Amino acid sequence: MKIHELDTSKSTKIRRLGRGISAGQGKTAGRGTKGQNSRTGSKFKPGFEGGQTKLAMRLPKARGFTSMSRIEYQVVNLNDIEDLGKKTVNPEVLKEAGLIRRLNAPVKLLGNGTIKVSSNITVDKASSSAIKAVEEAGGKVIVTAKPKPEKVKKVKKAKK
Repeated sequence: MKIHELDTSKSTKIRRLGRGISAGQGKTAGRGTKGQNSRTGSKFKPGFEGGQTKLAMRLPKARGFTSMSRIEYQVVNLNDIEDLGKKTVNPEVLKEAGLIRRLNAPVKLLGNGTIKVSSNITVDKASSSAIKAVEEAGGKVIVTAKPKPEKVKKVKKAKK
């Protein structure tokens, strides 16, 4: 290695603050006079805006609770099935008629309206009034939804 190959860029001096006027950063050490920024210790907490109301406090808060396990049913009423006038009604028939949008989403039968046509209806869930009205008309409702599994309580182990 020769003297002209030495890298001198890394040998910059560290500024020594508060060592008198002649040092260039004496007395206030470049912090100005008085005030919050001139003091030692931690500066500000995250989100501090100099006394102004924090952004987190100014924004509206989302209230309430949204269940992660909520099931969104596609609703079909009795009067819709009456208009179809078919003997067998299942999700495929409802999709063709435009009463539901998706085949993979569960379908629920509600008792709004009246039904006079006896038809076998296959749905994932049905209200008791809808089942009663269909059976009075001579039809049958087949509910295919699986019942929710019961929660198993965890037994705590006794301390030894």
